Amino acid sequence: MQAVTPFRIDVPQADLDELNQRLARTRWPDELPGVGWDYGVNKDYLVELVRYWNTDYDWRRHEARLNSFPQFTTTIDGQNIHFLHVRSPEPDATPLIITHGWPSTVYDFLDVIGPLTDPRAHGGDPADAFHVVAPSVPGFAFSGPTREVGWGSNRTARAWVELMSRLGYERFGAQGGDFGSIVSPELGRVAPDKVIGIHVNALANASTPTNDTDMDWLDEAEREQARAQELWWYEHSGYATQMGSRPQTLAYALNDSPAGQLAWNLEWFVDWDPTRTDQTPVDRDALLTNVTILWLTQTAGSAARIYREAGAEGWGERPAPSPVPTGVANFLGDKAILGLAELSNTITHWSEFSRGGHFASLQAPDLLVSDIQAFFRSLRSR
Repeated sequence: MQAVTPFRIDVPQADLDELNQRLARTRWPDELPGVGWDYGVNKDYLVELVRYWNTDYDWRRHEARLNSFPQFTTTIDGQNIHFLHVRSPEPDATPLIITHGWPSTVYDFLDVIGPLTDPRAHGGDPADAFHVVAPSVPGFAFSGPTREVGWGSNRTARAWVELMSRLGYERFGAQGGDFGSIVSPELGRVAPDKVIGIHVNALANASTPTNDTDMDWLDEAEREQARAQELWWYEHSGYATQMGSRPQTLAYALNDSPAGQLAWNLEWFVDWDPTRTDQTPVDRDALLTNVTILWLTQTAGSAARIYREAGAEGWGERPAPSPVPTGVANFLGDKAILGLAELSNTITHWSEFSRGGHFASLQAPDLLVSDIQAFFRSLRSR
């Protein structure tokens, strides 16, 4: 059960043909005139994206790119775990486990793995090198669906500790965004003796207060920001409410309609009119590769379950403090508040960026890499 097995993606052509047939037969709903993105994903935008997916998008090119990275599977706590494992040419590189969020996959990390593992080849300092492990979160993509309840952030973090030990890494760093920003700090709570430091972007649980006393720790500017973000979340959280309460009902639609699955993913990738946002747009091939992976592995429904699992763990409540040094990168559109982050984390590094966005590894990979390197460099100098 502790075997680590090489893995290669090889999607049958019949599965791709069926996907294209379904896309061609999409039954489109009506849309109110002039509403743009105010009622949800804009129809004109989605129709054009589905057309591109069906006629111009090349899965085989992205499959080959994924297969250019060493991939493996192993079984931990009864769950299949798929992961990339890219060792640095630098022998003293720091082991680093990086965790994606929803509705992402490890494809998000392909632009950052090279600079992280081999900074010398990218004009950087070889002392900043990492051995990178990038698992598919249980329930997502090539890890396959979860088979029992309980795969929230704590169980995932404990599985990551076992994975790193299985690979020979007894001391390591952690990085993550979105759901990965919940899992990575949890590593510092379940195994503080093993985790060197934690770097997160898109920090998910430090943007709004969880109770009245949280506001007492904030200055007036932070209180005003927190109140504004509570309103923003109320207007944008419909997707999370559904997945956090009744994910199985949603799974039937996601597993049966690729256009519907794409629209659902766009709630977070593009939940505002892209002509009005100043965030860096996510490349449409990257977006479509993520949704294609979830479609081909039939894991959109099980991926949605992480919201229900996280809720059962107390997501929305303030986590216990982590003693591990933690760095936060706030990209354009991210909403973490320092005063709230400090309630649950030992913050030693805080960065603000006016470029990028919530999916930083896709929108500003250069800035994300440099901030990860700067944070772990600061730990070496302490």
